[in-house]
Amino acid sequence: MPKIAFDQVSKSYGVVEVLPPFDLTLEDSEFTVLVGPSGCGKSTTLRMLAGLETVTSGEIFFDDKPISKLDPKERDLAMVFQDYALYPHMNIAKNMSFALRLARVPKAEITEKVERVASMLNIAHLLDRKPAELSGGQRQRVAMGRALVRDAGTFLFDEPLSNLDAKLRGKMRAELAEMRDTIDKNMVYVTHDQVEAMTLGDRIVVMSDGLIQQQGTPEQLFKEPVNTFVAGFIGAPTMNFLDGELVEEGGTQWVRGDCYALPLPADIATRLQSAPDRAVTVGLRPSSFTPDTTQGAPIELKVVVSEYLGAQSVLVTHCGDAEILVETQSASPVRSGTVQTFGVLTDEIMIFDKTSGLRL
Repeated sequence: MPKIAFDQVSKSYGVVEVLPPFDLTLEDSEFTVLVGPSGCGKSTTLRMLAGLETVTSGEIFFDDKPISKLDPKERDLAMVFQDYALYPHMNIAKNMSFALRLARVPKAEITEKVERVASMLNIAHLLDRKPAELSGGQRQRVAMGRALVRDAGTFLFDEPLSNLDAKLRGKMRAELAEMRDTIDKNMVYVTHDQVEAMTLGDRIVVMSDGLIQQQGTPEQLFKEPVNTFVAGFIGAPTMNFLDGELVEEGGTQWVRGDCYALPLPADIATRLQSAPDRAVTVGLRPSSFTPDTTQGAPIELKVVVSEYLGAQSVLVTHCGDAEILVETQSASPVRSGTVQTFGVLTDEIMIFDKTSGLRL
């Protein structure tokens, strides 16, 4: 499996630059997820890697070998498309073995590979059917199986679960995670769903407007986001952002807004000593609130809606004009329209520059 490196790669359509020059390294045998909103450039990046889009400038390397001028068939890649791209007139066995038959692989080897992969994906009983006779989830398994039988060095996935319903998407996500642990290959996965990114990726690359905002493990991105975009994109429910101002009183540094005042822990206060502007953006995860006010700084919130999700509820609350999401245990229901006092776990406060959005 090759180490993949993008070296100052860019992509333009005429005078429109959709991907400014960027560097990115994908380690050997790593499951890398490219995540971001629609139009951020993640699928274009994947298609350049696959050879389906030309590189405007820069170079892509496989183990120090330049490959951006190679045809897709010469890159040792297998790709799973969003729309499955199955041949409707062929049965499942022939769909899965199509690339092997083109390569004139011996029939016995083709049969062995197709049956082994079909068994792994639990579609062995479907090999004689046509794609139209399968459900969406089964067609998705076939598309993945077609890629796996090729035994390529790198597998590419372009939003493969986006056409499935929520329950089936969760099931397929679990199957993909299991497959990731059993197949020692490079895998590059594109999605706009941060839950997929968090549960599948060894490393996540967060993109926005053609730029790589941050890359790292799911835990790194959740706990140490570099800016408000990453902080707001990674994590569900999404992070709350409040306008605030840094003030110092009695030797303690505070961040204050229209309806709150929160003391900052010493380590955060020390990092903010050199903050050039006292106006900031405060980031609070919905999980950073506790009904036990003795465990954190108190804040009063008016509950607008209580969304029951089973073991947990998400409260939509107001703090002045700002909307704040709060995660609570459903065992202690909170009625809409009431004013509740919560404790804010101040160790989990994040402070961002109000203008640039960078974390301070």
